[in-house]
Amino acid sequence: MLEKIKDFASGFFVTGDPLIYGADVAIVLTLLSAFAVLTYLKKWKWLWREWLTTVDHKKIGILYILSAFLMLFRGGVDALLMRAQLAMPDVGFLGPDHYNEIFTTHGVIMILFMAMPFMFGLFNVMVPLQIGARDVAFPFLNALSFWLFFSGAMLFNLSFVIGGSPDAGWLAYPPYSELMYNPGPGQDFYIWGIQISGIGSLMTGINFIVTILKMRAPGMKLMKMPMFPWSVLSSCIAIIFSFPILTATLTLLFLDRYAGAHFFTLDGGGNPMMYINLIWMWGHPEVYIIVLPAFGIFSEIVATFSRKKLFGYKSMVYAMMIISILSFLVWAHHFFTMGSGADVNAFFALTTMLIAIPTGAKVFNWLFTMFRGRISFETPMLWTIGFIPCFVTGGLTGVLLSVAPADFQFHNSYFLVAHFHHVIIGGVVFGYFAGLYYWWPKLFGFKLNERIGKWAFWFWNIGFYVCFMPQYVLGLMGMTRRVYTYGWDKGWLEMNVVSTIGALLMGIAFLIQVWQIFHGFKHRAKNMDTTGDPWNGRTLEWSIPSPAPYYNFAIIPTVTYQDELWERKLRQNHGEKMQLVKEEISPIHMPKNSGIPIIISACWFIAGFGFVFHWTWFIITGLAGIAISMLVHSFNYDTEYYIPVDEIKELEERARKGTVVN
Repeated sequence: MLEKIKDFASGFFVTGDPLIYGADVAIVLTLLSAFAVLTYLKKWKWLWREWLTTVDHKKIGILYILSAFLMLFRGGVDALLMRAQLAMPDVGFLGPDHYNEIFTTHGVIMILFMAMPFMFGLFNVMVPLQIGARDVAFPFLNALSFWLFFSGAMLFNLSFVIGGSPDAGWLAYPPYSELMYNPGPGQDFYIWGIQISGIGSLMTGINFIVTILKMRAPGMKLMKMPMFPWSVLSSCIAIIFSFPILTATLTLLFLDRYAGAHFFTLDGGGNPMMYINLIWMWGHPEVYIIVLPAFGIFSEIVATFSRKKLFGYKSMVYAMMIISILSFLVWAHHFFTMGSGADVNAFFALTTMLIAIPTGAKVFNWLFTMFRGRISFETPMLWTIGFIPCFVTGGLTGVLLSVAPADFQFHNSYFLVAHFHHVIIGGVVFGYFAGLYYWWPKLFGFKLNERIGKWAFWFWNIGFYVCFMPQYVLGLMGMTRRVYTYGWDKGWLEMNVVSTIGALLMGIAFLIQVWQIFHGFKHRAKNMDTTGDPWNGRTLEWSIPSPAPYYNFAIIPTVTYQDELWERKLRQNHGEKMQLVKEEISPIHMPKNSGIPIIISACWFIAGFGFVFHWTWFIITGLAGIAISMLVHSFNYDTEYYIPVDEIKELEERARKGTVVN
């Protein structure tokens, strides 16, 4: 019996690598510490009531952002491990198999489990506030979306200590991801972690399209809507058309592995190029899905800190919607070198160049907004200004890659790695950092320390350029992607050493940001936002107290202007008396918390785990739990409540210290 247990454990758990043993110890200690703290402080009921069962869009947004920071840490550690391996020739720090696993998990985590939840977190915390709504259209679905994402992320991350991580690259091209070449459970962790998370992402896209189209405040026509909700709308349109492609593609791959189908195997009559086309039909819109909301964030910040109306509002709207459409017409530029033919290459080269036009137009709009503005250089504006040269560099190198003949030189080299990170870090991550700093007071009621924030900004930016600019040179020198080591004769030593130093600087920048957050909570009493409008903002979220009440608005505002709050301020400054409260406060209708979303997601986790290891009883248990939970919810009619008027008035009076409500 003991021998059977040992045999099972040796195949079930990942063994033989000191780094994995260290991770095992860290995971156990972290879980035990969290359990001990919650038990000592008697916070289990509070955790369940206030966070695990919440349907409040702001709390769900915070959970998304917290998850994104955890995944940024995990993906960042993977990046540092790869840079340590490549810092010098013939380093034996990581073996080839372990390097392939880290390479794969780094890409998946950073795109799907860091950038996506960071984006959804900012969707949640700000879109309802900016459009004058009290919540999203479907609060229960919103909570379910988060917990499905979280279950998928945890299932995927479990693979590096149980079963083994996927190692076929972050897009899992066949035949490397097929059963013949990848028989372990790692690739199934990949499939089901992304599948479960992707269901949540698709539901979020649907939820926010309905929220934006149907729940705007009275008078807020689409062309009076702030730019961030426009960017969210364009991103969600791309989500609802692209994520079903991902779901179908991974389902076909799983059928190849689980049921012996041959959709993508040549010897069975399939075609791996079909997979590559399908995955990039999702993959390239995905790049724009995560970058479009960053454009909306920069638009809000530039207008606020330049004290000017956004230049070219309509052109910005049209540009984002055009990008959302054109993003589906450029996927084949990822395989110019695969023999598609001159006509196909020419078409996709042209569409790739075309999509650069609306993308570049926005940069000029931001610059013209800043022109002759009264710019103040708080942390959110610093991130915005830092983004512009970084993203322009990424865009220009992207145009170079769109030239099919030139792509034969650049493709599969570190030139492409540098380009991709210029766009994703410089565009996406810098944008989400800017948004987090900008809206932090509205979420938590205090501002973060500006001095520490500027240290983080400079470490991030200097480290970024030191890390990735040498990689353009390495690519032109012939260093290809996915190599885990290289010889002394290549001449790549100096540039790789510099690149690794840059990665370390970015790691330090992340630690500074963590310190900044802890410092902010420790000293929050000194930095409280008592005005509700610490940046002298322009849009509706700054018209309510900080932190925002759980019902958002005591009275739903009526919108007359594009920058409604700014126009109110201008009219007040010109001596006009603004009647801010036009109606009596009435009881507010709100959704009740529910534990069903987290239970459904736990059942999905169980079913996914069963599919990974082919444990039929796990699969049946998980799917049955999902069905029962959905059935129970369908008969639950006690899902809403009303906040009484006296409670609303008391909360508003306490927040505003006797000032008017709205």
